[in-house]
Amino acid sequence: MNETDPNRPLADRVALVTGAASGIGRATAIRFVHDGATVVAADIDTSGLDRLAAELGPSVHPVECDVTSESSVESACAVAAPLGGLHIAVANAGRGTYSPIVDHPTDEWRSIIDLCLTGVYLTVKHAARAMRDGGSIITISSLNGTQPSAGMSAYCAAKAGVMMFTKVAAMELGARGIRVNAIAPGLVETNATSTFFLIPGVVDEFVENTTLGRFAQPDDIAAMAAFLAGPDSGFVSGAVMAVDGGASTKRYPDLPAAFARLGGANE
Repeated sequence: MNETDPNRPLADRVALVTGAASGIGRATAIRFVHDGATVVAADIDTSGLDRLAAELGPSVHPVECDVTSESSVESACAVAAPLGGLHIAVANAGRGTYSPIVDHPTDEWRSIIDLCLTGVYLTVKHAARAMRDGGSIITISSLNGTQPSAGMSAYCAAKAGVMMFTKVAAMELGARGIRVNAIAPGLVETNATSTFFLIPGVVDEFVENTTLGRFAQPDDIAAMAAFLAGPDSGFVSGAVMAVDGGASTKRYPDLPAAFARLGGANE
């Protein structure tokens, strides 16, 4: 079998996926293995990585990795070398917080920027160094890269930065045949977004402002990652692929109002 086999389009490919222990990263690792790839699964959550490896078997190589640490990212990329070299990288690790700008702790701001933007930069930097020519790099941005939300300044700024960084990386790496693209999900049901599901009315607002009338599951994002990693996207680079169910055509939920309602309910 080879990479053009429709049942195993990623056969003989080695992929790095950061944030692979849960959510979008986990779903992407599972999809890549299903499509024939060997996956270097990187995360700070080693127990989650162990569960993933137990589920998927020898096609997964778990590695503890903090994407805000350059040496940690470089070491994770090096794991691919004895497996046949690196062909695919997914810079997925990230998280968000809620705080109005005037109340936003500066250390927390720096933490979000460091994880969601600098972590992507470090992953792309060292994946590109380790990658074979003709590879594919995928960054995970967000609907919030283009659609602002009050209270999420750091996350919005970081994800907007990821979009432009992706385009610059596509320009710089194109001479080597390396494609670089971003995925911009809307609301995805994961552990990282669980707070939204606990605040009355927020998820209803997301769904109301999504043209397809639902929120996403991690598999929805993993499917786009598989497309961008595979041969069918061979002439796609520098793109930002919205996987938001049409949410970018409408508006973002009013988070300050939702948190105010939650505060009133707790009084």
